[in-house]
Formats: sequence, structure tokens, C-alpha cells
Amino acid sequence: MRPKDSSFKESHEELFRSSLEQILDRRHPLYVMANKIDWARFDKSFGSLFAQKQGRPALPTRLVVGLHYLKHAYNESDESVVARLLENPYWQYFCGFKHFQHELPIDPSSMTRWRKRLGPDKIEALLTATIDTAKEEKLLTGKHVERVNVDTTVQEKAIAFPTDARLYHKARRVLVRLAKKMHIDLRQNYERTGKKVFLKQGRYASAGQYNRSKKETKKLKTMLGRVIRDIERKCSNPEGRFVRVLNLAKAIFNQKRNDKNKVYSVHAPEVECIAKGKVHKKYEFGCKVSMVSSSRDNWILGIDALHGNPFDGHTLKNALQQVKQITGWQPLHAYCDKGYRGVAREIPDTEVHLSGKKKKSMKASLWKWFARRSAIEPIFGHLKSDHRLERNHLKGKDGDRMNAILSGCGFNLRKLLRAFFLPFFQRLFWRYFNHSTGFIGSMMSKTSFRKMAVYTF
Repeated sequence: MRPKDSSFKESHEELFRSSLEQILDRRHPLYVMANKIDWARFDKSFGSLFAQKQGRPALPTRLVVGLHYLKHAYNESDESVVARLLENPYWQYFCGFKHFQHELPIDPSSMTRWRKRLGPDKIEALLTATIDTAKEEKLLTGKHVERVNVDTTVQEKAIAFPTDARLYHKARRVLVRLAKKMHIDLRQNYERTGKKVFLKQGRYASAGQYNRSKKETKKLKTMLGRVIRDIERKCSNPEGRFVRVLNLAKAIFNQKRNDKNKVYSVHAPEVECIAKGKVHKKYEFGCKVSMVSSSRDNWILGIDALHGNPFDGHTLKNALQQVKQITGWQPLHAYCDKGYRGVAREIPDTEVHLSGKKKKSMKASLWKWFARRSAIEPIFGHLKSDHRLERNHLKGKDGDRMNAILSGCGFNLRKLLRAFFLPFFQRLFWRYFNHSTGFIGSMMSKTSFRKMAVYTF
């Protein structure tokens, strides 16, 4: 059934309670932000995904959208963001409550089901809302979108480091567990001996005894092969999930060292091995993420996860199309690194500039935009350390895309909060400098203050 109205209706008991509007400071950034975002747009966008009259009414859209904004803005998990909502009145007002709540309004698992229902294409509306709010506040204009920086990074998946021994051991355990559910009586499941061999292999590898370690790895592979063949003999027509897991176990059993499209995780088979040439991290296991940011003020204008480890240049066209779809403006200049070589002709509406040495004929006013290309690198750092892009816990390819988009939402939301924090800072600044050096307070207008806050991290 469609979600409840985002404006929570008051019960008779709440008529005599103080509302959050009376208690909270109306200059607080979250309070200001709650009144700036157009929450009704989400009801219109997501209403078609719910049945008209059947079933229990869904959770209020503003509540779930607000929780996802707060989760990625403050680097929280589903469980922790719901727990902190209970103790933070500003978070409750941001999510649409009129009175302070003393009980959990939502189970954390409901956020997972809500994401599955929407999918990554609908989740993009949350990123569009942050951009539209910045446009309404005149923090983002068409001039910001004229020049953009484009780059890719790796979003790692929350998996254990893949080794042959671990993959053989995990695949066998999953097969044995499913065989028990299907009431298949295996000749031998190797539950006890498999665990012993796996622990031995780890100890030998840690001690540098690699010949012994290889022997134990070979034993684990033999155990997996015996279980696979035993299941095939006793279950000639497997169905559903059993087929997928059996094919996955066969792929793990048969893959060689130099094969392409190898399986690196049993529970996340979509994971890819990506080498970015980093000294401290030779290989990363996850998927690529393409991002477009404005050269001025560093707004995230587009972000998405890409599977198949594509060449960076082949991702540029779709990245710029996403920017036009979200902002309504076409970028005129795109500044990229040398990984985007050879794609300038494919994008007629945007001039592609590659980083490199400064030419003698290049003017300083033009070179400064080339120098600004590297400003996208610290944005990736903030997304990973502050907005949950470092290690993705969401399942599947859709989970990769949703986590990337929501991390961009969290980054833009923090920039908006810094802009709305300026009234506090501005009063203190003027109060101090009007007494000491009065001319500074008159020189700095309110607009320049807000631009200064948005530009800085």
C-alpha cells in the first residue's frame, strides 16, 4: 500500500506536548535544511512503486529518505542511524516528526527492503534533490556546470581477501549446507576435516612454509570436487538457488591463475579484481565508480558504479549524460586524466581536456582550470572516509550502484549544511571584527560568506 502522509498526524495525546518546532533552535543547519528540501517530490516519484489499496501502509517516504541522507552524511550503518535518531531531536525533525519520539519508529531491516523496492535508478532522485536545493539557494549555477572534473575510483566490497584455500573451503561449506536443506544424503561432507585442513593451510602460509601450504590447498580443492560430484550423482535436476551455487562452486573449482572473470567471493560473485597501480594497494576487489564534480566549489554532479572494469574513456559519455539529466545543464569543458585518452571525438557537445604539462602558448587563466582537475582526488578521499564509499556492505550489483549514489548524496548534504551553518559563524565574525577592525565586516557580504563555506571542506 502507498506510504503514509509525510506530515505525521497528531494524536489526541500529543496535543498537550511541546512540538519540536518550539524546542529546537531554528538557526540550526539541520532545522534549516529540513525546511529547504522539497519532500513532496519523493512521494510523487516513488508512489507508483506501491499498491494503491492492498496491504499495510508503507512507512512515510520522508522518514526513510531522511534516514538515508543522515546515514551517508554522518557515516552510519542502518542500525546505528536508527539508534541515533531516537536520541537526536534535530534528526527527528529532519525526518518529519513533530514531537519527540521515545520508541524506535522503524526497524533497520525496513531500510534494506525499501532500497530493494526502489532500485538504483529511483535512488538517483535523492542526488537530484540535493542538487536542486543547491540551485534554489543559488549555491550552484550554470557556470559551475560549464567546467567539470571527471575521474574514476574503486569501491571495494566488504569481502575477505580472496585466496584459493578460502574459496574452496567456503564453497564446500555452502554446498553442504544447501544439500542438508534439500535432504541430500552426502557420502562425506568434510565438515570436521575440512576445517582442520583450512587452519593448517593458514598456519603454514603464515610461517612461510609454502610447499606444505600448497599441499593443504590441494586437499581443500579435492574435498570440494568430491562434494560437487556427489551432489551431481544424487540430484540430477537441481532447481533455484541450488543451481546457482552449484555452478559457482564449479567455476571456483575449475578456474586457473591466469583466467579472466574469476570468482573472488562466494557470497558476492560480482566482485572484480582491479589494479590501479597504487603502491600501498596493488589490487582492489570491488567495482569501478565514475564521478563528475564541478571545477568550482566541488559539487558532486553525477556518480555511479560500473561493472566489468571498463576503460575509463568509455565511461565518460554516460557520466556527462547523467550530469545533464540531474542538473539540466550540459558541461562545456571536461577535465580528465590521461586514462580518458582517445574519446574526445565521441562527445561533440563537450570539449575534453587531458591533464599534462603546461604548454608555452597556454594562458594562465586557462591553465588554472587544468590545475583544478586534481581537486577531484580529495573528494574521493572524503567519500571513502566520511560517506561509506570505502567498503560497500550492500548486496549485488544494484547495491554497488546505490551505495555510490547515496555516498554522493551524503557529500552534497554536508556541503549544504556548511552553507546553512554560516549564520552562526557570520554573527561571531562580525561581532569580533566590528569592534577590532570594522572595515572587514562591511567588506564581507552574506553571499561571499556562503560561497566561502561551500568551497572549503
